[in-house]
Parts: sequence; C-alpha cells; structure tokens
Amino acid sequence: MELKPQYKRILLKLSGEALLGDEDYGIDPAVLARTAKEIAELNKAGVEIGVVIGGGNIFRGAGLAEGGIDRVTGDHMGMLATVMNALAMQDALERQGVFARVMSALRINDVCEDYIRRRAVRHLEKGRVAIFAAGTGNPFFTTDTAAALRAIEVNAEVLLKATKVDGVYSADPVTDPDAVFYSELSFARVLSENLGVMDATAVVMCRENNLPLRVFNMHDERALVRLVCGETLGTSVTNQAS
Repeated sequence: MELKPQYKRILLKLSGEALLGDEDYGIDPAVLARTAKEIAELNKAGVEIGVVIGGGNIFRGAGLAEGGIDRVTGDHMGMLATVMNALAMQDALERQGVFARVMSALRINDVCEDYIRRRAVRHLEKGRVAIFAAGTGNPFFTTDTAAALRAIEVNAEVLLKATKVDGVYSADPVTDPDAVFYSELSFARVLSENLGVMDATAVVMCRENNLPLRVFNMHDERALVRLVCGETLGTSVTNQAS
C-alpha cells in the first residue's frame, strides 16, 4: 500500500532506553532493526527525517554525577554514549538500503561528521537520514533540548518524541492506575503542571518557536509510520491546545 505522509520533514527523538528492548543494558538488535525499518519506510516515501538519540541505555551523566563524579565529565561521557547509539542506527538504516549520516556536536572526525546546520539540511534534501549525536555538545543540556534545537534549526514541521507509554499522563501510568491520559496539551500547561513531557528548556524552545510536539509509544505496531501518515496517536502538544 502506498504511503501518504502528512509531513515533509520531521525530527524523531528516540530515548536510549527505547533501544533496550528486553535487555538490561545496551542495544537490542531486534528493536534497532524494527525502528530502522519504520524510518526507512518513511524515507522511501519521501519524508525527510532527522533523528536524535539519547544515551541512557549505555550511560547517564546526571546519574553518575549524583555519585560524586564531576557533572561536566559525566555529561561528556553521556554524549559519547549517544554517538555509539547513532552509529548503530546508521548501520541499521544502511542495512535497510537507506543512506544515513551521523553528525556529532563533538568533533569525532574519524567516525562521523561534525554538525553543521547547512550540511545537515543538504543531507535531508538529498534524502539522507541525518542522525544528530552528542546532544548540543554542551554539558547540563539534555538530548530533549538537543532534539528541540535541531528540529528548529533544520525547519522540521513537527518534533516526534518516541517513548515507552502511549503519551502524556497526569502521573506515571506504570505506578499510578488513576493517571489520566491527555490527548492534547498546550506548552503552557505542560510547564505550569510540570507534566514531564520533556525537560523545561526543550518545552520552552518548542513553545517560543511554535514547533508542534507529538509524544507517542514507539513500541506500538508501526506507530511512527501511522503517525506520520495522519493517524491520531499519542499526545499532541501545541500553542493552540488548552
């Protein structure tokens, strides 16, 4: 069946934990392959795709900082973990017959390109998947913020945040059976009620630049493809919602 995408250019934010699958640590090859297959399907339908991947499946700098290590050092180690995930995704996409480029906010020229905005846009225009690694390149900023920043820089139409739950709830649905699901939210409400969609810096960036955000469950069958083709999934966060 021919796909009919509703977006021309998207930014997909994947958490490192999304690549864990049933593993306790690292990358589940089956989850990686399935995610790459969905991205490839959209790429071949003409969607220009940027990807930001976290590193929490390998290393989380903030957690180590709590144990006493210097926060800046810990965050730099976390950035390197995102590069490892990005290289794995690049390989998985290439096995799907899709051209992909890893672009790092830290200079690691032997394994990937430096992030340069104009070059990133050019990769997207040529039909390559651009995988943005190493966060913003600065400590104290999360990969959520990096995703918002890159989406704005490359003029993505929407920021899609893939999670392990169906969208945004009033509380953690895993621990609170009375948690209420929200199909639509405003950025202002997310901030005022501290709903934990993304970190506050990322939310403010989306709000100030009028960048729509959609939070969805990546583990649902073909969720990414269905969402980009217009199906209503997850939680929509915009400036217009109540």
